[in-house]
Amino acid sequence: MKIAFIAALIIAAVIAIVVLIGALLPKHHAATRSAFIKASPEQVFKLISGPQDWRTDLKTYAVIDEDGKHFVRETDRQGQTITYERVEFSPPTLLRSRIADKNLPFSGGWTWRIEQQNDGCLVTITEDGEVYNPVFRFVSRFVIGYTGTIDRYLARLTEVAQK
Repeated sequence: MKIAFIAALIIAAVIAIVVLIGALLPKHHAATRSAFIKASPEQVFKLISGPQDWRTDLKTYAVIDEDGKHFVRETDRQGQTITYERVEFSPPTLLRSRIADKNLPFSGGWTWRIEQQNDGCLVTITEDGEVYNPVFRFVSRFVIGYTGTIDRYLARLTEVAQK
């Protein structure tokens, strides 16, 4: 009984520390990563703005045009669905989207910039995000990392674009 009580206290202390650290972290974060891809800006832009069948992290992907706005609804392999609104579209150098869902514990968007460089292009993704829940802020910062999703995305984009 004493061991169970001590274990419960340790678990409660760890949870309290995670919540406290998360509460001290800022809600807003910005993260930027770049990758050189041996492909034309037009090829890369087509991949990032077109069908996402090349992305192994997605289960479904749907394009929705509504009231003159362009939305994309993605469902990942874990079943989480997020709708994004395209807010800026300037082929083949700039694409900006933001999360359109208002009921998530986070919000924000990505900006893709593509610059021609010699025999390829430099792709830069900037994430401007907000994480409302302190536990999610802790996980986002210390477990997943602010650039984790961008890094995986750029690695897959590079692999597919250079085939």
